[in-house]
Amino acid sequence: MSKKIILAIDQGTTGTTALILDQALQVLGKDNVEFAQVFPKPGWVEHRAQDIWQSIHQAVDNCLNKASVKASEIAAIGITNQRETTCLFRRDGSPLHNFIVWQCRRTAEICEDLKRRGLEETIKHQTGLVLDPYFSATKLMWLFEHAKDAKKMAEQGDALFGTVNTWLLYQLTGQMVHATDATNASRTLMMDLSTCQWDDKLLSFFGVPKNCLPAIYGNSHIYGHTKGLSFLPDGIPIAGMAGDQQAALFGQACFEAGEAKATYGTGCFILLNTGKKIIRSQNGLLTSVAIKLGEEVQYCLEGSAFIAGAAVQWLKDGLGMIKKSSEIEALAAQVSDSGDVAFVPALSGLGAPYWQPHAKGLLCGISRDTTKAHIARAVLEGIALQNRDMMEVMQQEGGAVRHIKVDGGACANNLLMQFQADVLQIPCMRPHILETTALGAAALAGLSVGIFSNKAAFRDLAIAKTVFSPTMAQEVLQKHLNKWRKAIARVQVN
Repeated sequence: MSKKIILAIDQGTTGTTALILDQALQVLGKDNVEFAQVFPKPGWVEHRAQDIWQSIHQAVDNCLNKASVKASEIAAIGITNQRETTCLFRRDGSPLHNFIVWQCRRTAEICEDLKRRGLEETIKHQTGLVLDPYFSATKLMWLFEHAKDAKKMAEQGDALFGTVNTWLLYQLTGQMVHATDATNASRTLMMDLSTCQWDDKLLSFFGVPKNCLPAIYGNSHIYGHTKGLSFLPDGIPIAGMAGDQQAALFGQACFEAGEAKATYGTGCFILLNTGKKIIRSQNGLLTSVAIKLGEEVQYCLEGSAFIAGAAVQWLKDGLGMIKKSSEIEALAAQVSDSGDVAFVPALSGLGAPYWQPHAKGLLCGISRDTTKAHIARAVLEGIALQNRDMMEVMQQEGGAVRHIKVDGGACANNLLMQFQADVLQIPCMRPHILETTALGAAALAGLSVGIFSNKAAFRDLAIAKTVFSPTMAQEVLQKHLNKWRKAIARVQVN
């Protein structure tokens, strides 16, 4: 292949990142464009389709300019995305409603009703997921009820469902290709884990007509080609696609069972590759498709914390304690510990392993001598301690983990990473390239078009640059754990 340039589009919760990478997966250009979040009611979160599309257009344009690369030189496009966010759109690509974001809690009562109907265990067994507003199916049920004529249009095939990757693929291909990948499909509550296909029984539970669902393919696959775009030429293959957390797992080269990664973004997501084995958690973890290459499927256990970097954003935007998110490390470093202050980041309910959608965040232990620095440090500690709860269960069910690979924006925070290693009691390994989500999407696209012959061709690119090893004394660790357990017990809803 003469062309060796890959465009990776990472469509995230608060913005879109575009990267141009060469055949060695070195970043030649990068741009991030943020877009507005929509909060119609407390606990509700939406995105406007036009805001996402504009962010993609602008990020790709800016990235090409920064890389000094012509769009005609792009050999393939890889897509990665915020996962469970739910889109329902017409055949012309226009939305029937704002997209309902994975963080949105509006379907909590729908989930409770499905539980009362006795469907929870069947759904959990077939999908590996729990009945929680986090996932797509109950968001789609809500749209069928509240978006005008949505159910009727879906039954007729005039309204199409997808997660953001599906809608993006549809737009990039000139409304020609309605498809998704197995990792995103595994997060909808509608796909059977063992077959990687939509399941008729599950669809009947949620009242979803099959006509509106996209085709499911593997992660390294030529889904279609660009068509009719103002910012990219026709004919570029969209050749790799994966949900953001699975893309990061692949980008971190966690190819074997027992390898794990943690991504610190808006939330924090820990994935443990379990190989060909489907481990159905009994303690609040999720089971999903880790990667599907051809007919080969690997699975993973996942712990999902809804709030990580978003807690820092709350300190910045909600409380005005810092002007930039990056300032939190220096502020927190002004004190040696958080004192009696504890923070539970349940700002959008509690995810794994608790699954308490109605839980509220907690900041406690404040006294007259509490400073902004104590609060900042407590926020970082709360992020790390909720991850410890997930890892504790993960190792019980999936086996011992010798180290964990970290990525995402917040892992640039050395104080957070050291505290994370201390409370996990295993090394945290940070790679040279932090954009491992986009890296994974690019690698999958490169595999599909022949830039890479196999996975081993880019394993060395994920070698850790910095290793944080645990140094905390056991008595200090125990003090932190005792404070955390008391705090989190106060936010759980019985």
